[in-house]
Amino acid sequence: MNGANILYSVVNMMSNIYFNESVILLNVEAASKEEVLEKMGRNLIDENLVKESFIPAIIAREEEYATGLPTAGVAVAIPHTDVEHVQRKTISIGVLKDAVEFGVMGDDKETIPVRIVFMLAMDEAHSQLSLLQQLMSVFQTEETLLSILKEENKTNIRSLLEEKLDFGVLEGEK
Repeated sequence: MNGANILYSVVNMMSNIYFNESVILLNVEAASKEEVLEKMGRNLIDENLVKESFIPAIIAREEEYATGLPTAGVAVAIPHTDVEHVQRKTISIGVLKDAVEFGVMGDDKETIPVRIVFMLAMDEAHSQLSLLQQLMSVFQTEETLLSILKEENKTNIRSLLEEKLDFGVLEGEK
């Protein structure tokens, strides 16, 4: 596959992501990572983007493979699970009212207080990897993470992420 075909594949894959204000949750109140995952997962179920099996699957995967990242300024988590629990690929953003402890990726003995959760629901394994690579550039920019944390308008968060992630997002019909 040549460079142009690879680029087309990535652009095509990213353009089918369902991403609008309905999957951005602000001031999420939760006492544990499981409660965060439950609330965000329930929203995706209500939006008909994932199956009922998504919540137990994402909680189980988080227990086995922690997703907390000690990023500059604001710690984030990027929970995700297997493709069979997904009906339509999406990324959900949860801005937590108060920090919640998540295990640190690659170090199951350490935790980190997370304030922003990027929940991925991908319907193909390769699309998850591509999105993770793009998200890493967002995570490396403290200014972007602080903007998301402080922003009270879902449309502004959506616009910021669409610009940073550079995906031609389709809003999606109900």
